[in-house]
Amino acid sequence: MVGEILMTYIKRTLEQKIMEISKDYSCVLLIGPRQVGKTTMLEHLMEGTQRQKVTLDDVENRRLAKSDPALFLEMHPAPVLIDEVQYAPELFSYIKIQVDNGAVPGSYWLTGSQAFQLMELAQESLAGRTAIVHMSALSQSELYGDAVTDPLSLNISAINRRKDHLTSCSSTEMYERIWNGGMPGHRSGRYRDRDVFYSSYIQTYINRDVTDMIPGVDKLLFADFIRAAACRAGQMLNVHDIAQDVGVSDDTAKRWLQVLEKSEVIFYLRPYSNNLLKRTVKTPKMYFFDTGLVAYLTKYSSPDILMNGAINGAILENYTVAEIRKTWQNNAKECLIHYYRDKDTNEIDLVIESDGELHPMEIKKSTNPGTELTSAFTILDKGSVPRGTGAILCLREELSAIDRNTFILPIWMI
Repeated sequence: MVGEILMTYIKRTLEQKIMEISKDYSCVLLIGPRQVGKTTMLEHLMEGTQRQKVTLDDVENRRLAKSDPALFLEMHPAPVLIDEVQYAPELFSYIKIQVDNGAVPGSYWLTGSQAFQLMELAQESLAGRTAIVHMSALSQSELYGDAVTDPLSLNISAINRRKDHLTSCSSTEMYERIWNGGMPGHRSGRYRDRDVFYSSYIQTYINRDVTDMIPGVDKLLFADFIRAAACRAGQMLNVHDIAQDVGVSDDTAKRWLQVLEKSEVIFYLRPYSNNLLKRTVKTPKMYFFDTGLVAYLTKYSSPDILMNGAINGAILENYTVAEIRKTWQNNAKECLIHYYRDKDTNEIDLVIESDGELHPMEIKKSTNPGTELTSAFTILDKGSVPRGTGAILCLREELSAIDRNTFILPIWMI
């Protein structure tokens, strides 16, 4: 067909997990930011099955789901995929009735992009009856590997397995990955012009999600607000500075940041502390779910300019943290990930709590990081949780180590 745009489906790590979970739970709720491929993946898994799809983006479907949820579920019997379910919260209590009446495992697949609201609804109406799974943008292993990876582990055999499933890259190629981002609509070839894609993404997000959560919001001002936040990705949160940049009050900035967090456009790392580490700071660090969006919002017109720009370190950290988080989300697991900073300015970029140990990590835009970067790691020894293997995550192309307890891990290996 003349003018047809070819779109390649990119295999998702979560596919296997969704099928496994659907054997145990009658209802699976898949949540995540807008346009990360939730519906596309589930449609792919539906091929050749009897499952039907209905979207609440359709005004008539939405009206019926809200006014007569029971009739809506009769007209769209299980197994069914209900897309954008946040538009009809009335459905949840009626789905509960179906589940309580013996709906078979895998009956209801639900998707939505207002994560906090959906989790609250599911926990109120479907507590213990639904599996909640998070999905983010495409990961490195999905784009440059075979989409078969476990949560990041600093175990040598696990690291060697990762090496076999992923593709190495140079520093220049890493910044191409960061600049291009991981949005399926762009990376699949469906929308080839990156700038047009992200511009459209922001407009759609504000018009559909933001106006839904903040009726009457000034759309242009909110767009400026997202840009101001993007300029501070990978840094400690300073609400006042963002508010001043845009010309809104601190209280407004706090509310708007909540909107970005509730729709999973941003996420926070909280500082690690326990009762034995008393001098830690309280401020979280803010990250965006997709670095392509950050690079677009901060107006870096090419990967080369980004690599040499003012935010090159912060956006590399954002990319690394988001990729680590995806390795856990894509296995339907929660990651206990923090950062450490105390009032004596000792800082550790990442502290992951896993298997009863703390794993400290530093992120550096370097191909030959020095051993001095790990000097703060020993601070964790004062705490009650034992310190495990640590790592420097950097732009080196090959795996190395400082000693048995500290790896030098290329970021492409996450």
